[in-house]
Amino acid sequence: MSIRVLIVDDSATMRAILMSRLSEQHDIEVVGTASDAAEGRALIKRLDPDVVTLDIEMPGMNGLDFLEKIMTLRPTPVIIVSGATQEGNDVTARALGLGAVGCYSKYDPTGKLALQDGGELAELIRDAAQVKFHKPGKTAPVVAEESRRSIRRDTRLIAIGASTGGVEALQVLLREFPADCPPTMIVQHVNPRFAPAIARTLDQAGPAQVQVAEPDMPLLPGHVYLAATADHHLTVRGGATLTTRLRRGPAVSGHVPSVDALFASVAKEVGPGAVGILLTGMGQDGARGLLAMSEAGAHTIAQDEQTCTVFGMPRAAISLGAARVVAPIGRIARHAFNKAA
Repeated sequence: MSIRVLIVDDSATMRAILMSRLSEQHDIEVVGTASDAAEGRALIKRLDPDVVTLDIEMPGMNGLDFLEKIMTLRPTPVIIVSGATQEGNDVTARALGLGAVGCYSKYDPTGKLALQDGGELAELIRDAAQVKFHKPGKTAPVVAEESRRSIRRDTRLIAIGASTGGVEALQVLLREFPADCPPTMIVQHVNPRFAPAIARTLDQAGPAQVQVAEPDMPLLPGHVYLAATADHHLTVRGGATLTTRLRRGPAVSGHVPSVDALFASVAKEVGPGAVGILLTGMGQDGARGLLAMSEAGAHTIAQDEQTCTVFGMPRAAISLGAARVVAPIGRIARHAFNKAA
């Protein structure tokens, strides 16, 4: 059965290009196109598409406001198809935080149209079509306060992995991190061009400082380091002072950077002094690494199915026996900071 796609973009030229490229895919059917949010909303109701591609800059209601309404009233997998300007990157990062499941840049780094081949976008659409939304539970404010009061002082490092739906989940999680949280490293599967903007978005989520990871950075309390390169794995180098390490290498579990690569290095270099957290995402990246962390004595946590956008990565870890705790996103910080919670 074909994946039914609705294209929402104010540019008639871009709609035509997207339709042409996606129509070349045997398993994708473009069932409609819309030039603005009002038309898009009517077509979503009438056509019930599997996936929506959504532009950000549109007349009338902009893409962010429309996305928020979609996710509130009729949750549907949405892929942001954005321009490549700095402002566009920031807006796309915010869109991921609102629940978009993927992002695709219309232009390559040289400014040329990146849609000569629809294969990469088609893969994003195939992944998005597998997303099944759950209605996440609300997190009571007391959870954040309890998390911050109960932080354990023997934790040297927190390592987090996430993929589809991860930016939204990370905002919830980091909201509960205290200003003096243990050094934290994150691998979030995303187009690396959007990573700096995602770091800025996550930095606004809570008191901890979020930044893009660079080589040989000392890992400091109160700081969160986000992987942001397409050809390097983010890992940790041990010693009296932990530091970041960016290393070239082939894909691990299908990804560069890889959650498994990060978790494996944490298991080796930090062992029982670490906490590993595996959040929503498609596939299995992070499952074996979380198991290695657990076997090294680390405290390991997986997000539960009900609050995941996609339960693939946590499910794989749980099936291996890698997660000592399975918890909803709103309670993970409590378990991370107080291992007896």
